[in-house]
Order: sequence, then structure tokens, then C-alpha cells
Amino acid sequence: MHPQRKQRLQMVVFIVVAASLAVGLLLFALRGNINLFYPPADIAAGKAPVGQAIRAGGMVRAGSVVRAPDSLKVQFVITDYAADLTVHYEGILPDMFAEEEGAVVAGMLNDQGELMATEVLAKHDENYMPPEVAETLHPKVDAQHRGGYGQ
Repeated sequence: MHPQRKQRLQMVVFIVVAASLAVGLLLFALRGNINLFYPPADIAAGKAPVGQAIRAGGMVRAGSVVRAPDSLKVQFVITDYAADLTVHYEGILPDMFAEEEGAVVAGMLNDQGELMATEVLAKHDENYMPPEVAETLHPKVDAQHRGGYGQ
């Protein structure tokens, strides 16, 4: 093999190995930051992983919000009208958080199937609902709530 051709081949092999290594390291670094969305029905069916960061969404069930009198702990139920999910959260809830309104929560499921939330997001105005929530509530949500921005 000609020395120049051998050098080119070595360079191509080096580039392929380096690119593969870079992609592998990137995927390894991102694996802990991936939050998959699950509706309450999928969580109740056991499709959501326990102890892994997930997001869930639906409507806050009326009469389900229970606040601790001596701390910022709050418990409420998210529903997609097929199943309910009990959520535990400690912190200040968004101003727009209310019963019978849409919400998305992020956190981890415990062994009892309850979500230990680290973040609670509420809809920002009367016509918007996160697309993931609107899709899971499709039969129960009227057309004005199914759109995104500008619809």
C-alpha cells in the first residue's frame, strides 16, 4: 500500500472512531435528562418507570387539592378521565394552578404509584393547554383547548 493512501485510511478510521465516541458520550450524558410524558392511564397501567424522571399531565380533579397547614407541601390528583394520579409536591404552586384546570407535573413515581413532583406547570391562559395533555384528554376537551399558540 502506498504510504499516502495508508495515511488517508488511518485518518478516515480515526475520524470514524472519534465521531462514534463523541456520539456515545453525548447519548450517555443525555440519558439522565430525558423526561418522557405519560398520561395517568398509562401510569395506572404500569407503563411508566418507577424511580425515573417522567412528566404527566391532565386535569386537576375538583376537590383533590390538600395543603399542609404548616409547610408548602400539597397533594392533588391529576386525571385524564380514564385514571387518576396522586401527586405530592413541596413548593410554591404556579399562580394559574387551579382545580378543574390543566396541569403538567414532572417528577418520579414512587413504589405506591404516586408521583413525587419536582415541578408543576399550569396552563398560562384560558385557551391554552399543553399538546401532550390535550391529546390524552381528547374526548373530554372541547375544541378550543386542543390548539397550541395562535390557534
